[in-house]
Parts: sequence; structure tokens; C-alpha cells
Amino acid sequence: MAAIPEILEAPLTQEGLAERFRALCTDPRLANLPGKIELDVWGRILMSPASNYHGALQGRLCQRLAPLGGQAIAEASVVTPVGLLVADVAWASPNFMRAYGAETPFTRAPELCIEIASPSNSLKELRGKVDAYLAVGALEAWIVYPQSKRVEFFGKNGSIERSDYTADLAALCD
Repeated sequence: MAAIPEILEAPLTQEGLAERFRALCTDPRLANLPGKIELDVWGRILMSPASNYHGALQGRLCQRLAPLGGQAIAEASVVTPVGLLVADVAWASPNFMRAYGAETPFTRAPELCIEIASPSNSLKELRGKVDAYLAVGALEAWIVYPQSKRVEFFGKNGSIERSDYTADLAALCD
């Protein structure tokens, strides 16, 4: 018989979220779930199934970030003030990887965190994720809109015209 989950009286701390996520990562009952798992501040599981096109875009972004050096990461888990989020793609410098590379989830966001908009995402949700990544150390966050074939860039002070990370984004969404 399954255990009855405890009722929380307060949101989980960042360490509590990280601990819950690590437990989920090693739970054999969740080994074959399609899509990524995120957690809200109460530790509740949020699932987002991804299309093959979404996965292909993640792969293309990783390839396009490779010339920057450092490490491109698909499905980078990051503890944030709004919960445990999983960036579709992140880029981390060698310094970041030395300091945080062995962590799951990251307790600080890599320098660049990227969300690929899915039809089920709201603009409010995507902007909330951008703000959360920036709040825990990302220098930039991008939102890729495959349907309109455009990318929005954000820094600490909001929307920016151009990214400091010079990746070739031409024909990314084709």
C-alpha cells in the first residue's frame, strides 16, 4: 500500500526542493515517464510532455552553443524561488561547471538558461521562468518561440535586444 504523503504547512526550502528532486530522480517507479518533471514550491510534481520537434530544437541549441566552450546542458534542473525548474537548454562556463557541475539539481543557475515555448505554455509562465533563472544567477535567459521562429533575450534588467552569447540562431526553428 502506498504511503500517504505528508501535508506541508509551508513551502519547501530550496534544500527541501533539491532533496525531493534527487529522490524522484532515483525512484524506479518514475524511470520511464515521458517528459520532464519540475516541482512547485510545495514539492508537487509538474510534468511537461515534449514533442520530438521540441527535443530536436534542444539538440540544435546545444550544438549552436558548443563553439562558446563551456558546457551545453539539455534539461538542466535548477532550484529557484518559485520551485525546481528544468531549463530546456542551459550553457555553463568552465568556472560554473567546476563549482556546480556535480550538483543535481543546480543550486545556482548556469549563466544562460533557455526555454523553448510549447503550445501549452502561457506567456506568464515563460516570463516567470525567465525571472526565476535570473534570480538565482543566470546572466541571460532566452525564450525560443518555434511557431513564430523568433527568440527573445532577457538580462537582469529585462528584455535585451541582443545576447552576449554569440550563438548562430539562423534557421534554428526550420
